[in-house]
Amino acid sequence: MKKLTALLLGTAMVLSLAACGGSASSSEAASSEAASSSEAASSEATSSEASAETASAELTTVTPGTLTMSTNAAFPPYEMTADDGSFEGIDIEVAQAIADKLGLTLQVDDMDFDAALLAVQNGKSDMVMAGVTVTEERQTVMDFSNTYANGIQVVIVPEDSDIASIDDLTGKAIGVQRGTTGDLYCSDTVENGGFGAENVTPYPDGLTAVQALNNGQVDCVVIDNAPAQEFVEANPGLKILDTEYANEEYAIGVAKGNTAMLDAINGALEELKADGTLQSIVDKYITAE
Repeated sequence: MKKLTALLLGTAMVLSLAACGGSASSSEAASSEAASSSEAASSEATSSEASAETASAELTTVTPGTLTMSTNAAFPPYEMTADDGSFEGIDIEVAQAIADKLGLTLQVDDMDFDAALLAVQNGKSDMVMAGVTVTEERQTVMDFSNTYANGIQVVIVPEDSDIASIDDLTGKAIGVQRGTTGDLYCSDTVENGGFGAENVTPYPDGLTAVQALNNGQVDCVVIDNAPAQEFVEANPGLKILDTEYANEEYAIGVAKGNTAMLDAINGALEELKADGTLQSIVDKYITAE
């Protein structure tokens, strides 16, 4: 879209010079203006397609012609496995829309959350989308796109639990999804606002953590609000505390220094935000309360 603006400004300068030159007749000037306007309109109609083709041509992906996404498909409603074995969710649909913008085929690789983060760092995937929060620690090993969604860390407890606030988590057995910000925050030292790694049990995914809670192996589970809502709905006897543990922003991770991929993803996200596609995907899975 920036290229289009530059083209329109350039067209305006050409028209201005023609009008001031005085050597052309009025009919010739009109014809020139009409031709320039037609050219600008044509450029506007094809700019989006051209930018996508250019971005795709300049990208080097793990597999040529394919945008490989690593994820952990046990994090509803962002990524999950459908009954037919396919993947669905906010991140899946956003990734597909990005791939379409770039003229690439989307490949989704499902794995543990921490493995998904490592995959993009080690060149096994082009990007990681799994409800990933930007942290200072992660920024040292990968680069991040602009924000595309917000996440809130919450606490799931049994309905008869004596845990009523975040402060009550001190000394409790806390279940988390391994490698997530809930894991990082809770495992940190008390001095840094955490509860100590000795009180935290990481699980490969949120579902396993909730199952451990149901089995009495942990006293609570700290996880993002959106999947928490899904887990509580599917497990009678559990509830979510009214207080938030943390409020975060989700972004797409790429290999450190891969500016071509980062610019392409950010460009696609900007277009998806502008035309309403991004919001419509989020609204499809997360309804306003």
